[in-house]
Amino acid sequence: MRDGVRLTRAAGRGPALVASRQSSKSGDKSPHSKFCFHPPFYIRVYSCSFVVSQRERAGLRRVVQELVEDFIQHLRNERGLSENTQQTYLGLLNRFIAWAKREGMNDWRQVQLPHLLKFLQAEGARRLAHEPEESPRRLSGQTLYIEIAALRAFYRFTENEKLLPANVAEHLSLPRRWKRLPKDLTHQEMDRLLKPIPPETPASLCDQAVLELAYSSGLRISELRHLRLEQLHLDAGFVSVIGKGNKERVVPVGRQATEALNCYLNSGRPKLVTPRTPANVFLSKRGSSFSRAGLWRRIKARVKRAGIPRNVTPHMLRHSFATHMLEHGADLRVIQELLGHASINATEIYTHVAGSRLREVHRKFHPRK
Repeated sequence: MRDGVRLTRAAGRGPALVASRQSSKSGDKSPHSKFCFHPPFYIRVYSCSFVVSQRERAGLRRVVQELVEDFIQHLRNERGLSENTQQTYLGLLNRFIAWAKREGMNDWRQVQLPHLLKFLQAEGARRLAHEPEESPRRLSGQTLYIEIAALRAFYRFTENEKLLPANVAEHLSLPRRWKRLPKDLTHQEMDRLLKPIPPETPASLCDQAVLELAYSSGLRISELRHLRLEQLHLDAGFVSVIGKGNKERVVPVGRQATEALNCYLNSGRPKLVTPRTPANVFLSKRGSSFSRAGLWRRIKARVKRAGIPRNVTPHMLRHSFATHMLEHGADLRVIQELLGHASINATEIYTHVAGSRLREVHRKFHPRK
């Protein structure tokens, strides 16, 4: 028992998390109220009184961090959001908690809308990490947008589960976001990047397979990291991918990417395997699965060795895949399915790069030349 919260480890795998509000020992006859979550390893039971006057006087006295943990469990198990989104929201909420403690607040019930506005104002004026004191650079509007979205989602969750008395972020409006045009590599730059670089080692074969698959199929870096052997169907020419929201999609794999993968699986991966190696396709030099930062660094190092004088990110390979497909006449709906976008609006942004293609189609098909 800790602060009115009892943690109980459940037997077996995958039990529901049951939170039970029980009547007080003072004779309250209110019926029990239960609601369920779905984490895999434990049951957390909350005990509190339903006497309104007691709740108003004492509150639930929830530990600050526990509310955040419950929210992350909700994102993972009920909304099925990606691990990257979960970690982003967790980091932003922890940043707010640290700020609130400096302001003398140790309970979520103390936080009101003016506090949220003050925090966001402080964030907007905060100097970026690793920047000198005199640097004029500050947080981008995109980062502030995500911070507001995290706070709104957190308070909406606590309101729906009746963990806090009110949603103080309800009237916190999201700023209008400017659409950022995706950056892509040219055909010549992609040819330079995908050209094999000697000597041939397990690590270089892995890098080659990662780059070929990323450009051939438009996979996200998280999808590349978590791709498992059983998801490869190279004989049939496709891979099955688990994307955002745990949604599965089937993506074709080109001939050159298939050859690079087969070469890595036959000559490179066996030399990286250790007794504790997971079933992930792509392995680090230690035989473990890649971290996000680790795979990012490998791709950046390959870009530098290829002599491309640009700040290339792994996501630019995905942008290049979509852009080049569109330039060569692919249907926008097909690109949407290949990328795993839930909405066509997310795919439409790639149409900006197809100006020459659109002009060619206009000249060819418009009745008045």
